Amino acid sequence: MPWVTRENIVSTGEGRSTLLFARRAGEDLGVPELFVKQCGTSHTGSFKDLGMTVLVSVVNQAKKQGFLNVLAIACASTGDTSAALAAYGALSGLPVCVLLPKGLVSTAQLVQPLAHGSKVFALDTDFDGCMKVVAELAARGSVYLANSMNALRIEGQKTVAFEIAAQLGWEVPDWVVLPSGNLGNASALYAGFAMMKALGVTTAMPRLLVAQAEAANPMARAYASGAKEIAAIKAGETLATAIRIGAPVSGERAMRALREMNGVVLDASEDELADAAARADVRGLYVCPQTAVALAVLKKARAQGHVKEKDRVVLVSTAHGLKFTEMKLGYVEGTLRGVTSRHPNKPIDCEATADAVASKLISG
Repeated sequence: MPWVTRENIVSTGEGRSTLLFARRAGEDLGVPELFVKQCGTSHTGSFKDLGMTVLVSVVNQAKKQGFLNVLAIACASTGDTSAALAAYGALSGLPVCVLLPKGLVSTAQLVQPLAHGSKVFALDTDFDGCMKVVAELAARGSVYLANSMNALRIEGQKTVAFEIAAQLGWEVPDWVVLPSGNLGNASALYAGFAMMKALGVTTAMPRLLVAQAEAANPMARAYASGAKEIAAIKAGETLATAIRIGAPVSGERAMRALREMNGVVLDASEDELADAAARADVRGLYVCPQTAVALAVLKKARAQGHVKEKDRVVLVSTAHGLKFTEMKLGYVEGTLRGVTSRHPNKPIDCEATADAVASKLISG
């Protein structure tokens, strides 16, 4: 968007996130060359910042030039989109409203748009229901839609592909693993990698491994059945709340990305994702449940022979683990439904003396 002037650009310094060589986690999964793209280290704690800087900057310019007259920028969200939109709206002074499914987002995700002064509507429905409401409001001209069906979001999010290639010395990995709900990021990654190849910056395309929660897996079902289109489903309960979406708005674009990147789609159960999170965390990561879905799916893809031991794999971590403290605590306490806590690291009650602590250390 070259016509957006510098003074109207709204940015929090997004991008430049770490590509972490996760040696111990990779060895545990049978993938020695595993890298984790830490998108959750951004300002609001998720990859959504990359798309929101573009969208809000364009809206900021359009409002100031009188091209756009709406009551607010709006989105339906499972948490991370609302946090990003709220922060960028607050930075620019633009009014924001977000529609969240009541009781289905983490406390940390709910607090973010509240803290930024957005109008937060808790609707008695799921994400897909919130999406229908905000789409109708946008069709009426009441709000400007900020969800990932808006191409401006995809334009920002495709820069993850640029960063990955740059951080690998302008080479592409064999696989990119992506936790997916609304599926905008799948099309964004394809757009980025395809652009680099078309320009001659890189010479190949990575394969795409899309990871979904078993309770919200419309793309995995389509892939397993050989369908060319994604059929909407009613999403069930999952710890991976940010990808609890049964009717993804970017499904068609994601299916194209899957075809062009010779991709695979697999899903993970609640027990599998919780176990993957615990195993990764004890090896130095601190993953959100969506990233845990990707780790669990990578383990399956390795076992099924899709991913080879020699492959270089980049797994996109979409949000910061600190947004999901309730899930971490529930695992330690053994209170997560459908999950066996195999690796709970509980606090050790102990007298306040050096001898008592030393004794516990020795005894294990």
